[in-house]
Amino acid sequence: MEERSPFHAALSAIPGTYIIGVAGDSGSGKTTFTAALRHLFGDRLVSTITLDDYHLYDREERRIRNITPLAPEANNLEGLEEDLRTLKAGRPVRKKVYNHTTGMLEGPVEFSPSRILILEGLHTLFTPGLRELMDFSLYVDPAPDVKREWKIKRDTGKRGYSEVEVMEEIRRRQADYSRYIAPQRKCADAVVTISFSRFGRELGWTRNIYRITLLQTPVAEPGDEIGFSIALPLLATTTTCPFSLEYGHRTAGGREMAALTIDGECDQRFLPLFLRYLGKETGIDPAIVVGDRKCLSPSGLVQLMFCWRIIREILTRA
Repeated sequence: MEERSPFHAALSAIPGTYIIGVAGDSGSGKTTFTAALRHLFGDRLVSTITLDDYHLYDREERRIRNITPLAPEANNLEGLEEDLRTLKAGRPVRKKVYNHTTGMLEGPVEFSPSRILILEGLHTLFTPGLRELMDFSLYVDPAPDVKREWKIKRDTGKRGYSEVEVMEEIRRRQADYSRYIAPQRKCADAVVTISFSRFGRELGWTRNIYRITLLQTPVAEPGDEIGFSIALPLLATTTTCPFSLEYGHRTAGGREMAALTIDGECDQRFLPLFLRYLGKETGIDPAIVVGDRKCLSPSGLVQLMFCWRIIREILTRA
């Protein structure tokens, strides 16, 4: 009989479905920061629902009604809560699917949850009922200039909008973002903030290198000794990638949170203990995520740290 890791044993001991909520504005990078979870844990363990599937109106109807998808009344949040309760119990639901190409709602289709369900969207943490259903939550919060560049790149490249149309959409949505989406940040267990790198703004476009801060609610106890190994000989050479690490405390939503800021690229030779830990717990070689790259971007490193936090949260629940 195959021996299971403590993580897999703990996950099996949790009744129903473990739900991870990821909130943030459209085009903020929500899917990016859960990608490593899907790769490391695998499709058998992880499934995803986007809240766009719970829009009440298609794109043309929203235009006619002069309403943005950020407005709560444009979304079936009550139906979402009902479906999540069913999914949390491990049972399937029937839901619609929003087609971003056509702007239409299709279906309904049957959706069965995996052991871990990622819920991504604009209103993931909007209501007390939704927040109560989350086992862990993340809010992704890029700086306005970063978010503007991302949205232009995505909507002109993948969704067929002109740059003028994208800028008008950003302007039209700003009030609803400030009123309905931004306040959810104070409810999240972890927050990712993103700004342009101090090593060069152009690195965001060319190599996906940004200055990223991961804010987390404190863990109860430190747990196993895993982490970074700062190899001094590497720091005395020019063979490693330029990077910076900064640690501090910040108050967010009335809570003191641990804040780790990463900029530049982190040499994989600083991460052997961390990567071995992830491989041991998941049974999957982290190379599936990090590849054979010499250095990891801040985004890649924060994704791996998010995996560690979820593993730890599940272990402490068992």
